Amino acid sequence: MGLIERLRIVQRVCYLRNSESNRTMMLSFLGRARLVRQLTFVRMAETAAALFKEIVPAQRTPYSKVTVVGVGQVGMACAVSIMQKNIVSELCLVDVVADKLKGEMMDLQHGVPFMNPCVIRSSVDYDITKGSKLCIVTAGVRQREGESRLSLVQRNVEIFKGIIPKLVANSPDTMLLIVSNPVDVLTYVAWKISGLPQHRVFGSGTNLDSARFRFLLSEKLGIAATSCHGWIIGEHGDSSVPVWSGVNVAGVALHDVKPDIGKSADSDKWQDEIHKGVVSAAYEIIKLKGYTSWAIGMSTAAIASVALRNTRSVCALSINVKGLHGIDQDVYLSLPVVLGENGVTHIVKQNLNETEMQQFKQSAAQLYEVQCGIKGL
Repeated sequence: MGLIERLRIVQRVCYLRNSESNRTMMLSFLGRARLVRQLTFVRMAETAAALFKEIVPAQRTPYSKVTVVGVGQVGMACAVSIMQKNIVSELCLVDVVADKLKGEMMDLQHGVPFMNPCVIRSSVDYDITKGSKLCIVTAGVRQREGESRLSLVQRNVEIFKGIIPKLVANSPDTMLLIVSNPVDVLTYVAWKISGLPQHRVFGSGTNLDSARFRFLLSEKLGIAATSCHGWIIGEHGDSSVPVWSGVNVAGVALHDVKPDIGKSADSDKWQDEIHKGVVSAAYEIIKLKGYTSWAIGMSTAAIASVALRNTRSVCALSINVKGLHGIDQDVYLSLPVVLGENGVTHIVKQNLNETEMQQFKQSAAQLYEVQCGIKGL
C-alpha cells in the first residue's frame, strides 16, 4: 500500500472514529509532526489535481544550481546579489547554525516574488548541495586581536577540512569559488584538499580591490568608474600590486600623460591617495560598521554570473601562479583571467614593468612563507 493510500485511510479514521485510542494509534503510526506535513501534502496534491491537467510530470532538475557555504554577513550579501542577477534556478545555503540558517532561507524565500523564480533551500547537511555548478565558500573564523596570519589560516584549514570534501563528494564537477579570508592562502588550501584541477578552484582575490581602484581613479578624474581601466594584482591584502603601467582611459595610458604616476615623486599623489586608499578601505569600513559585506557580495555575484553564463569575461581572480612572472612555487595570487563555465581558461599576459614585477614576487614570497607553515595538508 502506498503512502497516499495509507494517509487517506488515516484521514477516514480521524473523521469516522474520532476516539482517543484512534488518535493515539494515528500519532504512533506516523508521528504528529510528520502526519501534519503529509496530510497537508495530500490536500495540496488534491487541490493541484483539481486546478491543473497534467500533460507530463514536471522536471525538478535545476539547470543552474549554486551553493553558498556560510550565512554570515558576507555569505548573505553574496546570496542576495546572486538572486538579484537572476542567474540561478536553485540556491542552496549551508551553515552549522540551524536556526539562523532557516531564518535566512525564509527571509530570502519571501523575496522570490519580486524577481525571477528561484528555488531556495537550506540545510546543515551537505547532501542538499548535490549537483551544484558553483560552490561559494564564505565560512571561516575571524582574526582575533593580536593573532598572527598563520594562526588564523591554521584555524580555517580545520574548518575547510569539514567543508571542501563534502562539497566535492556531492558535486564532483563543480567549480569552487573561495571568498573566506585570507582568500589567497585559503584558495590554495581548498585546491589541496579538494583534489580538483587548478582551473576549477579560484578565489575572489583582487576583483574587489580592482573595483575599488577604478572607483577611486574615477573620483580623482571626475568620470564614471566604468570608464577607468586598471588592475590590482597579487595578494588580496597589504602587499597588493597596482599595475600603474596599464591604467588607461579610452586607451590613453595615464603614464603617457603623467610619466611619474604611482611613483613616490608624483606631485598628484596618485599612489598615496589611490592605492593606499584601496589597501585601507576594508580596515576603514570594518572600523565604521564592523565588517565588509555588500561590495564583496556584488563582486562575488559578478564572478558567478561570468562563470554560469559563460560570458568569458576577464576578472581578477586568485589562481595558481606557478610559472608566471618568475614564480616557481605553487602560490595562489590574483591576475586577470578569462573565466567560463568550465573555470579559468586563460591568464592575461600582462606586460609588467620592473617595479611591478618585483612587487608581485614579494607578494608571492610572503604568502609562500605562510603556506609553508600550514600543518595537516
